[in-house]
Amino acid sequence: MVPMAATELAPGRHFAGLRIERLIGRGANGAVYAVTDPAAGEGPQAWRALKLLAPQGGDAGDDAAAEAAEAADRLAREAATLQRLVHPGIVRVHRAGGTQGRPWLLMELLGGVDLTRYTRPARLLPEPVVARIGERLARALAHAHARGVVHRDLKPANVVVDWAADRIVLTDFGLAAVAGAERTRTGLVLGSPAFMAPELLAGAPPDAQTDLYALGVLLYQLLTGELPFDAPALGELLRRIAADPAPDPAARSPGVPARLAGLVRGLLAKSPSARPPHALAVADTLAALRSGDAPAARGDASTA
Repeated sequence: MVPMAATELAPGRHFAGLRIERLIGRGANGAVYAVTDPAAGEGPQAWRALKLLAPQGGDAGDDAAAEAAEAADRLAREAATLQRLVHPGIVRVHRAGGTQGRPWLLMELLGGVDLTRYTRPARLLPEPVVARIGERLARALAHAHARGVVHRDLKPANVVVDWAADRIVLTDFGLAAVAGAERTRTGLVLGSPAFMAPELLAGAPPDAQTDLYALGVLLYQLLTGELPFDAPALGELLRRIAADPAPDPAARSPGVPARLAGLVRGLLAKSPSARPPHALAVADTLAALRSGDAPAARGDASTA
């Protein structure tokens, strides 16, 4: 794999019929750019996000070649997955392709910030706002699950909140599983360990219930500023997820309403059958909780 720094596209350059405007971020296998798309006309509607993989070098070793192939496969899977999902809470894909040996994905350019900003104890959001975020995410998951798609990597970094546009958007479907599809090249279940359900760690395939567990971890973190299970070593973290009872978010953050805390504990249940039956039920419960809860005196989503 050629290092990304050596293959970044300069502002003003054209690539795949798009004009590169600025680099948004980079990772080990690629980068994301803000671009303008002449095919979309002029003005704000022309702005897009281009996810672009690094080219594979001719002298890449077997491991690097395998990693590049895996990254390209994930990008192709993400494109195919997003093209079957049309929902205001799921990032929209416009088109995908490959140019100069580099796979790419053209998506809507989102405003706002990802939810990791609000997982710090000093920046926690009011509980009703957390419930609203959870409701929106649950409805997006319900849309995906109804179409046989499991996200597999729900976490704050993969959720963008745009207060001005009143949007909460689920992103990064690179690990998404489609019902009936084969698992990854290595056979391993991929994802973020702290958000993985106990049954995944035991070798079960990802399904809608594993997404609901991850939603419970996300809500717990937004409410308390902590993960429900954490440890300095991966082995200890996995043991705690598998064996320790789910902590009560109200015990760590006394302002959390009892009904909201109960829902989060239910999402974190060890057994999938003990969790809510589906994402739509979670969304409806959170909507009811929001309508009945008075605003908490913690944080301010308009200025956070």
